[in-house]
Amino acid sequence: MLIRIRPRPFVLAAALAWLALPALAQDFKDAPFFAEQVKDKKLPPLAERLPKTPIVVDAAGQYGGDMVTLVPRPRDIRYISTYTYTRLVGYDRTLHLKPDLLEKYENEDDRVFTFTLRAGHRWSDGSPFTAEDFRYYWEDVAQNADLSPAGPPEFMLVDGKPPRFEVLDERTVRFTWDKPNPRFLPQLAGSLDPGIYRASTYLKQFHAKYADKAALDEKAKQQKLKSWAALHNRMDDMKEQTNPALPTLMPWRVMNAAPANRFIFERNPYYHRVDHQGQQLPYVDRLIMDVSAPGLFAAKANAGELDLLFRGLSMSDIPVLKEGEKAKGYTTLLWPYARGTELALYPNLNTVDPVWRQLNRDIRFRRALSLGIDRRTLNNALLFGLGTEGNNTIVAESPLFSAELRTENAGYDPREASRLLDEIGLTKRNGAGIRLLPDGRELEIIVETDGESSLVVDGLTLIGEFWREIGVRLFVKPQDRTVLRNRSYAGLTVMVAAPGLDNAIPTAIMPPTELAPMRQDNYTWPKWGQHVETKGKNGEQVDIPEAQRLLDLYTTWMNTGNRTVQRDVWTEMLRNHAENQWSIGTISGALQPIVVRNGLQGLPAKALYSWEPTAMLGIYRLDEIHWNKAAGKEARR
Repeated sequence: MLIRIRPRPFVLAAALAWLALPALAQDFKDAPFFAEQVKDKKLPPLAERLPKTPIVVDAAGQYGGDMVTLVPRPRDIRYISTYTYTRLVGYDRTLHLKPDLLEKYENEDDRVFTFTLRAGHRWSDGSPFTAEDFRYYWEDVAQNADLSPAGPPEFMLVDGKPPRFEVLDERTVRFTWDKPNPRFLPQLAGSLDPGIYRASTYLKQFHAKYADKAALDEKAKQQKLKSWAALHNRMDDMKEQTNPALPTLMPWRVMNAAPANRFIFERNPYYHRVDHQGQQLPYVDRLIMDVSAPGLFAAKANAGELDLLFRGLSMSDIPVLKEGEKAKGYTTLLWPYARGTELALYPNLNTVDPVWRQLNRDIRFRRALSLGIDRRTLNNALLFGLGTEGNNTIVAESPLFSAELRTENAGYDPREASRLLDEIGLTKRNGAGIRLLPDGRELEIIVETDGESSLVVDGLTLIGEFWREIGVRLFVKPQDRTVLRNRSYAGLTVMVAAPGLDNAIPTAIMPPTELAPMRQDNYTWPKWGQHVETKGKNGEQVDIPEAQRLLDLYTTWMNTGNRTVQRDVWTEMLRNHAENQWSIGTISGALQPIVVRNGLQGLPAKALYSWEPTAMLGIYRLDEIHWNKAAGKEARR
C-alpha cells in the first residue's frame, strides 16, 4: 500500500505499518454461521463477499459463539459504534493512524486528503461501498438545509469555509482546503465516528431528491413526524442503532429495535477484515446486550451472568468482582484509566457572582485550594494507594508527558495555602474559624457535581475536611448532569467537580481542544467557550491574557501541518495549565475493571482504557476476540 505524504515522520510511519503484512491465504474459510445462507444462495461465498484487498490481521482464533454484555438502558446500545471501532482511518495500539475502511489515503500538508476505497467492499446488505456514499453525504445530507440546518460539521470548516469535494472515480474521493485542517484525520479516528459517508443505496428511498416528496411526507405523517427530512433522519441512524434495516460496515449489525430488554447484533457477512487463516472477522457470531439496572452490573458479573463487561463498572466494584472469579469462571482485568485526573475541581472564571468571580480569577486562590488538598490521603482512601497524585494533566504513556507538570503546585502544604489566602486579604474569620468573603459572607464554596461518580462525591467529602484546616468550607451539591451543565453555561456555578482530561494520552497530531477556552462544556470557562462556539454572538470574550494565549496557541496548531510546531504548541499549553491551575487535579490512575469469562480470548492482560483516544476497548479490536472452545457458548436465554 503506497501512501504519498510530504515528509512528516509520524504520519508516514502510520501509513507504512500495513506494508509488512504477509499475503492473504488463498483459501477463505467461511463462518459456519452463514453455511445455510450460502447453501441456499441467499449469500454469495466468502471470497465474493470480501473486498479484493481485505485487511489481514495478526490474529488466530476460531469461529462461533455469542458474547453477552449489559447496558443500563436501551439507548446505550449506541456505544457499540465506539468500542467496535470501525473507521475510515483509526488508531492502532501505538496511537498511529492507519487506513481501516479505506485502502489508502494521501495527505498533502493537511490541506488535501485523497481517499481510496477497497475494491469490492460492500455494506452489510451487500450494496457497494463507493465514492457515491461520500458524495451523497456531502451534497445531499451535509449541505441540505432540511436535513442539516446547521450545515456541514464544524471540523470540516476552516475559517468558516468548507472543503472542495471531488469524486475522482468510483473508489476515490478528495477533500481540499485552502489552509491546513489538521483536525480532519484525528476526528475521523475519534471515539465518535463523524460519519462523512452514508449508505446511499438504502437512504435514497427516503430522500425527496430521489423519491416522491408527497409520498415521503405522507409516510412521515403516519409515523408522527413532521416531514420527509425527519423521516430520513430517523432512518439514517448510524450512531443510535435504532434502525435494523440500515446497512452497516461494523463487525456486527443490530437485528432488533426498542422496546426490548435484549438487543442482538449478528456478524456482518461483508466485513472487510480477515485473519491469516483466511477467516473473516469477527470471530464471535453474535454480540448480545441485555438491559439491566446499572446498580446490578457488578452483582450480575459476580454471579457469572455475562461474558464481557467494562462500561458501567468502576474501581469500587473490584472487591466484589474478584470475589466471584473462581466460583463463576471469569477473570477481572484491571486496566489503568488514562484520564487527566479522577476528580478535578473547576473554579468558574465566568461566574456571575462578582465576589466569587474575582476570587476564582486570582491565581493565588486557585493555588491555595490546590495546596490545601492532601492527595496522599485521597489516594489511599479512593484508589487503594495505587493512583498518581497531582495536577489534571496527561499521563506518562503520552509522548508529550513531562513529570514536573504533574506535581507543580500540587503538594500538600496547608501553611502556604493559608499564607496565600491571607495575602489575598481573606483574613477575617467567624467563630468556627471559617474565613469571610469581602462582603461578609462565609467562604463556603458550593461545589456542584452530577453525582454519578461515588468517587467524586466521596473525594469531595474528604477535601472538605482538608479545606476546613485552611478556613474554607465546602458544600457538595449533586444534581442531574443536564441541570448542572445548564447552570454552568448560565454562569450560576461557582465551582464544579468532575473527572479531568478525557484524552490524557495525546500525540502531537491530536487537536488540543480540551486545553483551550473554546467549548462551553468546560466548567472553568463556559462563557468564553460560548463566545468562541457562537462566533461572538453569545458568552463573553476571553479577558485574561494567559487564557487568551491558549486560544492563540490553538490557532497556531490549527494552521500548520508541521508536527514539530504542533508538538511545541502542546508543550506550551500543558505548561500553561500547570502554572495557572485552571483546574485543580487530585489523583489519577484509577483502574478500570473489565470482566471477561474464562475461555474468551484476545484482549491484552493490561492496556490503557479511556474514551479518547482508545474508544474504550476499540483500538484493541473486539472483532478479534474469540472463544477457545466456541461450542456451548451460545447466550443463555
